[in-house]
Amino acid sequence: MSDITVSQLWIYPVKSLKGISLDKVQLEKRGLQYDRRWMLVDTNKRFISQRLYPKMALIETELSEFGVSVRAPDMPVLIIPYPDSQAGMYEEIEVLCWNDQLRVQHINTAIDNWFSEFLDVDCELVYMPDNCERPVDTNFARNNEIASFSDGFPNLVISEASLNDLNSKVDIELTINRFRPNIVISGCEPYGEDTLGHFKINNIDFYAVKPCSRCVITTVNPETGVKESKEPLATLAKFRKKGQKVFFGQNLLHKLNYMSDNTISVGDKLEIIEPSAPLNLD
Repeated sequence: MSDITVSQLWIYPVKSLKGISLDKVQLEKRGLQYDRRWMLVDTNKRFISQRLYPKMALIETELSEFGVSVRAPDMPVLIIPYPDSQAGMYEEIEVLCWNDQLRVQHINTAIDNWFSEFLDVDCELVYMPDNCERPVDTNFARNNEIASFSDGFPNLVISEASLNDLNSKVDIELTINRFRPNIVISGCEPYGEDTLGHFKINNIDFYAVKPCSRCVITTVNPETGVKESKEPLATLAKFRKKGQKVFFGQNLLHKLNYMSDNTISVGDKLEIIEPSAPLNLD
């Protein structure tokens, strides 16, 4: 596994919207810079996602000079401003991301109205400020790590070989953005990410701590925003199942290296420090 390299890098500034492919990205305490720092919540202040609103898959994001540029069919371009150093300028509210009650910042009602109109649901956009710390599951934490609005961990890795193997078993074409990884790797065998264990990228320590269980979001076609079949969950259940869950990809923790710039680039090599045992699947 000595020739494994980073082949793609992805961030998803707003939880459950389209991601952005980057050649180089800064790694911060809670994950890749700008990754899932914004989130949409309903009138109960609970997060919404493609699980209930698959149309979210059609909303594109892009990093621009003044903020995150957002586009959707038949809608004007929206700019979500980058966070201001004066945190007090935004209203603070409490929201629920899974089981975590978090104190975050509400941006403004004009932005809320844009998303509400396109998704046909009353919702608000919120931002996770630096002083909001969301701990990862203590069963897997190594050093009090925190996450953004992700489903629970700072980063997710998937190999191109795994995607190719899965595509050989299904009758639809699956693209990597169905699975919403942060780091895509090449040069390993299918499901080689299962045994990455402790590894380094650009002198940053990473730890593959938990296989990623997959949900119905993977059945949403990212090009149409529609759940068109039961794939890939139906096929994954045949060979990547444990109990009632199916797995694809590995959740990662990391330890910043304060002697380096903590950037990751496409083409960077993975240095395996201590591999882990293969998954025990049904």
